[in-house]
Formats: sequence, C-alpha cells, structure tokens
Amino acid sequence: MSRTRLLRMAALGSSVVLLAAACGGSDSGGTDETGAAGGDTPLGGEPYAGPVGDATGTLNVLAWPGYAEDGSTDPAVDWVTPFEEETGCEVNVKVFATSNEAVQLFQTGQYDVVSASGDASLRLVYGELVQPVDTDLVPNYADIFPELKDQPWNTVEGVNYGVPHGRGANLLLYTAAEYPEAPTSWADMWEADSPLVGKVSPYDDAIYIADAAVYLMATQPDLGIENPYSLDQEQFDAAIALLEQQKPLVSEYWGDVVKQGQGLANGTTLQSQGWQLTANLANAEGDVVGTTKPEEGATGWSDTWMIKKDTEVVDCAYKWLDHVVSPEVNAQIAEWFGEAPANQESCALTQNEDHCELFHAEETEYWDDVYYWTTPTEQCLDGRTDTTCVAYDEWVQAWSTLRSG
Repeated sequence: MSRTRLLRMAALGSSVVLLAAACGGSDSGGTDETGAAGGDTPLGGEPYAGPVGDATGTLNVLAWPGYAEDGSTDPAVDWVTPFEEETGCEVNVKVFATSNEAVQLFQTGQYDVVSASGDASLRLVYGELVQPVDTDLVPNYADIFPELKDQPWNTVEGVNYGVPHGRGANLLLYTAAEYPEAPTSWADMWEADSPLVGKVSPYDDAIYIADAAVYLMATQPDLGIENPYSLDQEQFDAAIALLEQQKPLVSEYWGDVVKQGQGLANGTTLQSQGWQLTANLANAEGDVVGTTKPEEGATGWSDTWMIKKDTEVVDCAYKWLDHVVSPEVNAQIAEWFGEAPANQESCALTQNEDHCELFHAEETEYWDDVYYWTTPTEQCLDGRTDTTCVAYDEWVQAWSTLRSG
C-alpha cells in the first residue's frame, strides 16, 4: 500500500462517508501514489480558475464559535453584515464545538466553507470534500505569517487546500478567585494526588489524548514521545492510562464554552483546558477566569478556511476567505476570540495595541512548545519508520471507551 493511500485511510478515521471516499467512491476516481485523483488531478479536483467576480447567493458557513460573528452574540461584534453589504452574498452561520462535529456536519453537503483545525482538515482533504484553493485569488494571503503557510494540515503534495485563519494555544483556564497567582503547571489537572477532585474540566474530544501526551513528554521522558500526535502503542497506552487517572478529578468534560466559563466563574470547576474565548466571555463583567500556558507546553490550533468541493457559490466562498483574513477583519476576529492573527498587518489594527504581544503573534519561539492539532496517522508523524503509530480512528474508539466507562 502506498504512503499516500495509507495516510488517506488513517486520516479518515471512523467516518463511514469518508471511509467510502477513501475506497474510491468519489466522483473524480481513484488516487495514484502521489495522492492525485485520476493521475494529475489533485484531490478535490482542480482549483477554481477564476477570476473572482460579482457574486450573489447564500454562503453557508460552518465555523468555530467566535469566527463568524454576525452581531447576534454582541451587536458591536459583527463582520458578517459588512461582508454581505459589500459583496451581495447572504451568509448563514452554523457553529460547532469539536472537530468531529465539524467533519460530520460538513459531510452533509450543506456548508460551503468551514474553519477546520488540523485534526479535521486532512480528513476533509482525503475524503475529497474540499477543493484546492488558488491562493493567488485571495489577495490578502500575501500578508499571512510565512510560518502558517504550506503546513501539513493545510497543504498536501504541494497543493494548498485553504487559507490560514489564526493560531492559539489550548490554555490552562482557572478560577481567578482561587488563584491569586496563575498556576504554572498542568499537574493538578492530571496527578492522582491532586487537590482538585471533581473540580477539573477537560475538553470532550478524542484529540484531547494529545494533551495527555504533552504532559507525559515533560513528566515521563523515558517514553520517548516527540510529537503528541505520533504515538506508538506503548506511548498511546500510557496516555490512556493518564486519562483514566484523571477521571476522578473531572467535574465534566466540556463542549460548550459558555457553560465551561460559567463553571469556572462560579467555582464548580477550578481548572480546565480550553480557549481564551471562554475567559473573554466569562469576564464580560469582571475578571473571574484566568488563563496561562503552563511550563510543560500545550496543544494548540492553526485553523484553515476551506471551500466545499462542489460549492455553487464559489465566488462568494473566495470573497469570504479574503474577507476573514483581511487585516481589519482578521484583527477583529483575533481580538474577539483570543488568538494570534494570521495576517501580519492585523497587529497594527487591534483595539488593544498590545494584543499581538499578549498572544505572541510575532514571537516564533513562543510556539516551539505549542503542538498544533494534527490528524494522527498509522505512519508516525515524528519521522519514525521502524514502528507504526496509533491512527485517528483508534483514538476515537479509545476516547469513546474512556468516556463510557
């Protein structure tokens, strides 16, 4: 079996629809050893030839919370309405809580663009659900931070499948009233002797297994983990054992940022893993939730806006991609959600002039111990060739077993 075929099958995970696509059920035919469908045709077909012209129609947007605000959360936070007024494209927004939910929703064919994290993007590419993107048709792409371009989660075989949106670390969130100084370690989220029994809230998704792996990288170096998404069986079993050890500490596994923030604010949860957005929402009327990146490092995200393979509103889709990574809008999104913007020019346009400093947008070294979500595959992502690693479908199965046990 070819490397690309192996990667493709592993990246699709347990999804029946995507697995069917991996077995040759797509409209564009099978794949050769380069990953190209039908020989020279990239997965998902050829990119749109352009030019991007006047467009009308309804663009159905699938997005992480906070990425496509239309004024319904806060009347002052709205970059959807200006897009509609400028382009004539009507926008409908659906938000999702996890990458698995995003993939499942995108499979329905109801959505034209999606903000995909690295643990979803390859599944969409190898499932031939998204199309290659001609970045020359996205003028603002030129100002994206170079280190976000051409990465394994947004580019396959040299073909771009989207536009980077922004990046951030999955932080340690804590109840500010209980911690006059920010915690410096994840230890109380993991260790059996933690004082926080029934007071921690992990992320409710299989990709959270990587958070256990990050902690093990720092505390059990003999395991030899180099990449938290590249775990051989022994390393994976150790991560699952740590997650089992954590279970007595858990108040609930979170999937709703509002509910998560409420738990931290009222003290039913004292520590959680999550996003700056949770704290931003909870702190609307005072600083009740704090955030920090602990000394062991963290998982994180570098998200990509991707376009449905056969969308009927491709002009609106390209205009949306250019809109959300424009300096002004990318600054708004980054500040509202709590992340580093993708567009370098955005740093001069945030309302808080220190935003990019706070989120380390221009500090390459800050990201050295932030491990961006990536789809685990049987071929080890850390370069090992003398063993196989646990693929994503097995992560999903293990997580389901953990949660139901």
